Amino acid sequence: MPLSSPASDRHERHVVLIGLMGTGKTSVGRRVAMCLGRTFLDSDAQVEAGTGRTVREIFESDGEAAFRVLEAEALAEALARPEPAVIAAAGGVVLDPANRQRLRTLATAVWLRADPSLLTSRITSGDHRPLLDDDPLTMLQRMHEERSSLYDEVAEGRVVDVGSSIEEAVDGVLGLIS
Repeated sequence: MPLSSPASDRHERHVVLIGLMGTGKTSVGRRVAMCLGRTFLDSDAQVEAGTGRTVREIFESDGEAAFRVLEAEALAEALARPEPAVIAAAGGVVLDPANRQRLRTLATAVWLRADPSLLTSRITSGDHRPLLDDDPLTMLQRMHEERSSLYDEVAEGRVVDVGSSIEEAVDGVLGLIS
């Protein structure tokens, strides 16, 4: 696949869902993939399968920086697949400039956006979200402030405001990529 594709070939590109944790990237991504007849990939699941450890275990034993390296590798591997897929990217994938470049050139990124207070009502820290252990709302607000411009940069205006309905989000994504 060439490093960049014309806008008319967007339907042949990978679709990558980006956004904060809890926005529904996995749930929406599975349904979008089914609608498009594509493979669905979740970068957190790829990291966990590749390492045999949970995201929490990686954070606790190796730290966030090590996880970010694994996250970048998972994204690069997913984007290297020859057949277009739907990919749910880890929330922090946009923190790395190389990942942002990959997203701009190899994929059609769609930002699933939601207010942090809505996300707090949807998620708990659990094994999968070690960054939310102490104060989920404050952490999500901070991430929103730090990452919004980065999500916007790679989504190039392709934004779906996530509400309560997965179906509406799926319809929004499909409308943006068709």
